[in-house]
Amino acid sequence: MRWLRRNLVGIVAIAVLVYLFIPIAVIMVLSFNKPAGKYNLKFDEFSLEAWANLCGVPGVCSSFVTSIQIGIVSTIVATLLGTMIAFALVRYRFRGRSTTNLLIFLPMATPEVVMGASLLALFLNLRFPLGQITVIIAHIMFIISFVVVTVKARLQGMDPRLEEAARDLYANPRAVFRYVTFPLVLPGILGAALLGFSLSFDDFIISFFNAGTLVTFPIYIWGAAQRGIPVQVNALATIVFLVALVIVLTAQYVNHRKRRALDNPTPIAADAALPRS
Repeated sequence: MRWLRRNLVGIVAIAVLVYLFIPIAVIMVLSFNKPAGKYNLKFDEFSLEAWANLCGVPGVCSSFVTSIQIGIVSTIVATLLGTMIAFALVRYRFRGRSTTNLLIFLPMATPEVVMGASLLALFLNLRFPLGQITVIIAHIMFIISFVVVTVKARLQGMDPRLEEAARDLYANPRAVFRYVTFPLVLPGILGAALLGFSLSFDDFIISFFNAGTLVTFPIYIWGAAQRGIPVQVNALATIVFLVALVIVLTAQYVNHRKRRALDNPTPIAADAALPRS
């Protein structure tokens, strides 16, 4: 019992991680499968056919590229707007600030079915043709809230004395923002951008309501599920997971190197500080 009490947190953490990664492991394993029928539900035979011919099934790669394009555009716009909103909410006092804070959280609390149907009614009333533009507008609307919350948390956790020290050293506001504020907030902005891209790439409900004839990757998977999802979908999903894993591990490694450099600064040679004759 003592051993269990000491290691209970670790055991629960491992169990949760296993629970989270089992579906991903199943997807990766089935990407090397050659199913006997049209449904890729159990492992029948090892094959690299799906990896060798990722675009072998019509519509797979085109929908995948469409989702990436929509995700990139939506993420860039939402990150710019959300970052400016976060700075305004944290650094400035203005009339309606508390109301704006409340309104920012509403898209996060609103069910996607309601938001998707509302946007569809708006576009139809405006006689705006459904397609890639409407999906991008819809994605920007619900991504902004997540960007604001992420960047706002980073700003609130930042030590204001660092900016005050820069101003004491006669740095103008532009220099303070460029050399102090922005580098400190950048990890939060990048994290918000990655979160926004994941939400946009993964979204089905809002995209389904506002896509018209446009087919994104989640919409393609939903349609293919009725007749059997091709193995190429598993391969592309595995690629997305591996790319995300590489990005996260790279960021962790860079942060680890920075922390080590701060904790163990390189000593300056004693004679380096002496004047040279």
